[in-house]
Amino acid sequence: MTALARWHVGPWTTHGTLPGEPFEPGRKRTPDELNFDVVGLARILGRRLSGREELQVRLWQNELRPTHTRMCGVHAVADPELLRQTAQEALRWLTERAPAGYEFVLTDAVELRPLLDLDAEVVAVDAVIQLAHERGTALSAARLAASHVRRSAAGDWYAGDAACNWSGPHDTEDDAVAVVRAAREELRNQLQAAGHDDLAGTAPRWPDVPVEPA
Repeated sequence: MTALARWHVGPWTTHGTLPGEPFEPGRKRTPDELNFDVVGLARILGRRLSGREELQVRLWQNELRPTHTRMCGVHAVADPELLRQTAQEALRWLTERAPAGYEFVLTDAVELRPLLDLDAEVVAVDAVIQLAHERGTALSAARLAASHVRRSAAGDWYAGDAACNWSGPHDTEDDAVAVVRAAREELRNQLQAAGHDDLAGTAPRWPDVPVEPA
């Protein structure tokens, strides 16, 4: 199973209300609208559907949002259980493609989260940063240490997250990766200095610096 090559920590869909909660029209999806978003997210990321399944998706779309200007947060489908089951299948598909050290979960949105098991074969840098934060430790190297490397349209290389570039431009991919690796080494040193030897000790199991496809 091929993991996603481009990803970010946090929500991947709009937030929704949970079953039994009052609707928040215009602010959050209804449970059916959220389940439809889960199905749609998997399709966007490459999940293939049969002709029958594609037809069902289009029928749900007509029920929930026949036009782009229709307000969200008030609509339901005629068969919510079928939609819920389809959303669960889509979520399982997403889970199988989560990057090493991460998991997709469905709360009031689909979210990608780092796994917090320090004994795991792969421990995400984001997991170490989160656990240190929960212990009250701020790490100045964290932002760059958790960065991905990507190439801009102009051909330069940057290190950053889904919203911002934290280092660059660099001439080559290797230059940008080296900056992130240096930040990871500094992160390990900061963890040790703060007394978090258990977190620093996971460094050999941190995944490679992610390099996003152009």
